[in-house]
Amino acid sequence: MTTQTIGLPIGNMNGSALAPAAGSMPLAMVAPGEEVKVVSIKGRDNTKRFLENLGFIEGAVISVVTELAGNVIVAVKDTRVAVNKSLATRILTVKV
Repeated sequence: MTTQTIGLPIGNMNGSALAPAAGSMPLAMVAPGEEVKVVSIKGRDNTKRFLENLGFIEGAVISVVTELAGNVIVAVKDTRVAVNKSLATRILTVKV
């Protein structure tokens, strides 16, 4: 008799399912005017790649400009980027 195991995806196996770093908070909780450093990005590979292409890479210093209509407006490098709350909760940051 053989058994078959059906696995369900529970996130990436590259460490993204691990507990967040001590003292980190999601970008969605950062107050406007605060400057923070990106510690990690949670989510699937395509989500990480999308955010990295926008400039949200580990170690990058970013600042929250404002919140507008459910979006977080962030200064990344020399540009401003709007991300929705769902994506902003996937970006873990620490205060600079």
